[in-house]
Amino acid sequence: MDYSVQYYDLVLGGIIASVAVGAAIGALTAIEMVVSVVFASAFAVALIGHALFVRGPVDQLEDLTNEVEGIGLIEIAD
Repeated sequence: MDYSVQYYDLVLGGIIASVAVGAAIGALTAIEMVVSVVFASAFAVALIGHALFVRGPVDQLEDLTNEVEGIGLIEIAD
């Protein structure tokens, strides 16, 4: 089975890497841990925003109008 790295794999790796780099900067430099992790997390939020809104997980804009069938929904009797 061949595995290829896709965009969302890179986004997840980027989130982990940015927070880890922020923690490393906070631990190894004079910058406080809270400050470095907050700024690194802001970069992670930017990655998440890009993944959701710029390169969303749909193929076509029309895919957003397709109705999704419910799975495991509780039906309420009249």
